[in-house]
Amino acid sequence: MGAAVWTAVLVTAFVSCHALLDLSGVHQINGTWMGSATIPCTYQPSEGFTQQTLSWSVERDYSTSTILRRDDSGDHILLSRFRDRVSVPKHSPGNVSLLIENLEIPDSGHYTCQVVWRSKNNSLITKEVTTTVKVVKVAVTKPVVVAGERGLTVPAGARTSLSCVASGSPPISYRWFRSSPGGKARLLGHQAELAWDSAQPSDSGTYYCEAQSRAGAAQRSDAVRLTVTGSPVPQQPSPGPGGHSRAPLTPQGNVPQSVPTDLPAATLVSGRDAISKGPPVVTGAPRAVLPVSVLAAVLAGAAIGALVAALRRRRRDKAEPLYEVAFHSTADVTGLEADVEAPVKCLHKETNSKTETSNDTFNMKDSVHGSMCTRKDPEYENLVSAMESEYEIERI
Repeated sequence: MGAAVWTAVLVTAFVSCHALLDLSGVHQINGTWMGSATIPCTYQPSEGFTQQTLSWSVERDYSTSTILRRDDSGDHILLSRFRDRVSVPKHSPGNVSLLIENLEIPDSGHYTCQVVWRSKNNSLITKEVTTTVKVVKVAVTKPVVVAGERGLTVPAGARTSLSCVASGSPPISYRWFRSSPGGKARLLGHQAELAWDSAQPSDSGTYYCEAQSRAGAAQRSDAVRLTVTGSPVPQQPSPGPGGHSRAPLTPQGNVPQSVPTDLPAATLVSGRDAISKGPPVVTGAPRAVLPVSVLAAVLAGAAIGALVAALRRRRRDKAEPLYEVAFHSTADVTGLEADVEAPVKCLHKETNSKTETSNDTFNMKDSVHGSMCTRKDPEYENLVSAMESEYEIERI
């Protein structure tokens, strides 16, 4: 009898423990393309049992792959296409649900959650649950306009806003319109929220929004009427950089402009006059100042260059008449009946052989023309002397 009771107690305890460690999940969920989805997997923690491992796997096209594995060393993403897109809560005992972000169409499949526990007697208990995930493209729903805290009737100068709320496969684009008389609408913006920092009575009107995603056509919301009551509130200058308020803009034209008069060390005068007081103001790039020694060297070099040029010019002027005489002498000699070389050779030989003989007359037979040297003309003698002097100079 006693053995039967103990057996019944143990069986009850075992069954109750398994019941506590049983995993809870759902059979199927639908995920929105480019959105996020959470695949539930939970259990009730039981004293005496410690979670040993956790794994998530996916089956698609008759192939099973492990996505994530958690053990004592941490979480490990084993499938590259899920990297940076899946996660499991770390500080929520009993909750091992899988969060998948940026869902893609190939993410559809059968996901299995498997948990292994270890008991105090080192026995292992394994449980798992499978959920089917279907990723679909969802067209955007009809948007709803949500007014700000003050509602659709606000006092002038108050801050208010209108929000366009819609669901569907992201990304979702928004557009705001304001109805105008005649049935025309004016485009106001492309944000999900239309806000006013200081509403004015002129902002009263009828507004509506449109929402659109890649999965379908644009959807339009119902129009709402915004009413701003009271008198217009003057616009305060908006703060500029550094937190300082910017002065309001002044009109351009012949409006007299105020000129500050607290400039230091200067007197304000008309544009045709010069500044009468204060230190001179240097504008532009500073001018380089050369040392005195450099200026002196430059001047001395210029003077020496001018002197050399003058000397060369003077020497050239002196040399030109000499060459002019030599040129004309050659022409004169060429114009004579006898050859130029014959009189020169005759005079040269006669002078060397008969130094004591008078220069008035001498006879010498010409080897070319057969003519005899006769008395020399004084002009011809001077011309030959000049040629000999020139030849003497060239030899030197």
